[in-house]
Amino acid sequence: MTTPAPPGPGPGRLRDVDALRGVALFGILMVNITFFASGYTLAMVPDPARGAWHDELAEGVVRFFFESKFYLLFAFLFGYSLTLQIDSAAARGRAFRPRFLRRTGALFLLGVANAVLLFYGDILMTYAVFGLLLFLMRGISPRRALWVAGIVTGTIALVFLGLATLVALVDGAALTATPAEHAASLAEGRASTEAMRGGMGAVIGERVSALAGVVPLTLFFQGPLAFSAFLVGLAAGKRRVLAEPARHERRLKLIQGVGFPVGLAGSVYYTLAGSDDLFAETSVLVTAPFLTAAYVATLLRVFRTGRGARLAEALARPGRMALTNYLSQSLLCGLIFTGIGLGLVGRVPYAGVIAIALAIYGIQLAWSAWWLKRFRMGPVEWLLRAATYLERPALRVRRDPPAQRVLSLSD
Repeated sequence: MTTPAPPGPGPGRLRDVDALRGVALFGILMVNITFFASGYTLAMVPDPARGAWHDELAEGVVRFFFESKFYLLFAFLFGYSLTLQIDSAAARGRAFRPRFLRRTGALFLLGVANAVLLFYGDILMTYAVFGLLLFLMRGISPRRALWVAGIVTGTIALVFLGLATLVALVDGAALTATPAEHAASLAEGRASTEAMRGGMGAVIGERVSALAGVVPLTLFFQGPLAFSAFLVGLAAGKRRVLAEPARHERRLKLIQGVGFPVGLAGSVYYTLAGSDDLFAETSVLVTAPFLTAAYVATLLRVFRTGRGARLAEALARPGRMALTNYLSQSLLCGLIFTGIGLGLVGRVPYAGVIAIALAIYGIQLAWSAWWLKRFRMGPVEWLLRAATYLERPALRVRRDPPAQRVLSLSD
């Protein structure tokens, strides 16, 4: 039996959307924290200080279950949320376009600040840029949206496959880095680690210099793939998949039946092949969306059980203030690993990094529950809403008398 969403999130919110966003936050943290913990991660070369078996095991767990999966879930929810925003604007009789454009502009500025000050791997700028394209295509039919998503993903995969084949032909089937390339990557990782151990100026300088390589990669690789997930989310929103998951039970089972075998097979290859194998990168482009979809289908089915409903309520709290929590993850990781704070970059075993990620997310679960008992939304969400609607939103939760509270919930 489906467990109804609790009234806490407020009118117009879907518990499962918020809960999935809470799950995405955890997956994003598990991947992003590795870029704070070592300067070698961006250089795509193993950190020489992490050669123990438990380091390799922990790294393998992150690559297998998390890498290239959860940013797609975030992007899927971004596309789904667009349909909710359109419906909300229509229900209130408000023009959607100017508010969406102001919201997108504010997201972009937040992304720039995050990329320069906290984390060069910011996703908000990508969402803002490709969100404009999604806005232009908001009238597309669900079926056509899925076709376009498949074409975009397939095109990116073919580009990578072509590059991998070219490298194989030129280098005599050598798919990994040459000794000279490996030495250069090690030097780059060492320099990045040392810069991250410095003060504010050194850290910001390292962030800005890294953007020169990260931005093109994002625009031509991660951005189009995120846009594909936008389109899938848009299609799901128009089909009301997350609002009425019980009506899509057979489809959810089918997604699990196909998504797990395909996605896990791709993860095995990607994990075992190493980070500099272009064929492995190509395979994960194709298979990661299947595994992400299987994750979503499984969670939606679990959320409809008794214990799963309680889990969804807990996860929905950080999901309701996902923007605040996403940025605070970067802030906390910066304070823990860079020289601005504790300076632990390059000094924590990989398993310890995962433990720190778990601790951060646990803190966010508790803090989000505490905050939402007192306030309607997260502090950054409040700023974004103010920029979107050009007004000062109410922040504190209104403590109505019991009779009035019942009346407000029945409206």
